[in-house]
Amino acid sequence: MRTHLFTGFPGFIANEMIKELARQDDIQKVYVLVLQSEEERAKKKINELAMDLGRVIPIEIIIGDITKSNLGINEKNLQKIQTTRLTIWHLAAIYDLAVKEKVAWTVNVEGTRNVNDFIRKQPKIDRYMYFSTAYVAGLREGVLLETELIRPNKFKNHYEETKFEAELLVEELKKDVPTTIIRPGIVRGHSETGETVKFDGPYFFMNLIDRLSWLPTVPYIGRTTSYINVVPIDYIINATVYLSKKTDAVGETIHLTDPSPHPIEEVFRAMTIELTGKKPKWRLPESFARIGMRSVLLQKTLGVEKETLDYLKWNAHFDTAIAEKLLKGSSIRCPDFIDTIPTMTAFYNTHKKDPSYQITIGK
Repeated sequence: MRTHLFTGFPGFIANEMIKELARQDDIQKVYVLVLQSEEERAKKKINELAMDLGRVIPIEIIIGDITKSNLGINEKNLQKIQTTRLTIWHLAAIYDLAVKEKVAWTVNVEGTRNVNDFIRKQPKIDRYMYFSTAYVAGLREGVLLETELIRPNKFKNHYEETKFEAELLVEELKKDVPTTIIRPGIVRGHSETGETVKFDGPYFFMNLIDRLSWLPTVPYIGRTTSYINVVPIDYIINATVYLSKKTDAVGETIHLTDPSPHPIEEVFRAMTIELTGKKPKWRLPESFARIGMRSVLLQKTLGVEKETLDYLKWNAHFDTAIAEKLLKGSSIRCPDFIDTIPTMTAFYNTHKKDPSYQITIGK
C-alpha cells in the first residue's frame, strides 16, 4: 500500500482515482491539497467516497494553493509530508478551452512549476504522475507521437499552450524524479454508467443537438473529415492506476487516447439519432456558425463554447504505441465511443436540466 498526495481534489478525475486506488487496496493514506475555499466541498466529497466504498478512507485535507511557494502549505504539514514516502498525482489545472491567458499561465504553468519545486525538496518520491493532455500538440497535424513534445506554430487556445509549457517543465524533472506523464484525450463520462460531473467537451455536441431538437432536423455544422478523440473516465482511471505501479512506465509519456477514434460527423450523427430519433439532413455553413458564435448570448443559448469550432477541421492522429506496449497483458482497453453513446445519452437526458452540470460560458 502507498501514501498518495493529490492536487486537483475534489475534482472528478482525482476523486475517481482515489476511489479506484481504494478498491485495489492501495491506500495507506491520502493527502489532498485543497484550496481554503474548497474545504467544505472536499469534506463532503470524502464522505461520499466513504459511502460509495462502504468504508472510511484515510484521507487528510491539506490546505494549500499550487500557485504559491511550497504550495501554500503551512510549516507543520510540510514537515509531516517531508517525512513520508509519497506517490504524487498532479491533476490541478484549468481545463476550460475558453480560459483567459493570465489565469491559464498562473495555474497551469506557474502552478506546475511550484509543484515541481515542491517535489524536488521531497526526499522520498515513489512516483510523480503528471496529467498533461494530448492536445499539447496545438495545431500540429498528422501522426503525433508520445515521444514528441514539439512546439507547434500555433495553439488553438490558452489551455493548450499552457499545458504544453507545463509539460516542458515536467519533462525536465524526469532526469531526477521517477516521473510518468499522462496525456489523455477528451475525457467523457463512465462508459458503463455514463456518470460525469460536467457537460463540456463532447457534451457540447449534445447541448447543441438537444437545444436545436425543435427543428424538423438538426444540421451538421459545416463539413469535415476529421476525427474526434474521446475517452471514458473509467479507461483513464484504470490505465493510470495500473501505470502508476508499473516500473516500465517511469520516464514515459503516454497517450491515453482512443486508438480507434471515429469521424466527428459519424459521432454527431449517432448522437443526433440517439437524442432526437432522426438523422441530421442538412448543413449549416461553418462560416455562418463562426459568425453566430461570436455572440456570447448564442453560446449560452446553445450550451457551446465557440472554441469548440476550432477542433472541427483539425486532422491529427495520436499514436498509442507506448500505451499499448505498457498495457499489454492487462485487461484494460478503451471502449468504443459509438457503442457507448446510448449510456452517455441516458445520463445526459437525466441531468441536462440541472445547472450544476453545465459549465459557465462567457465568464
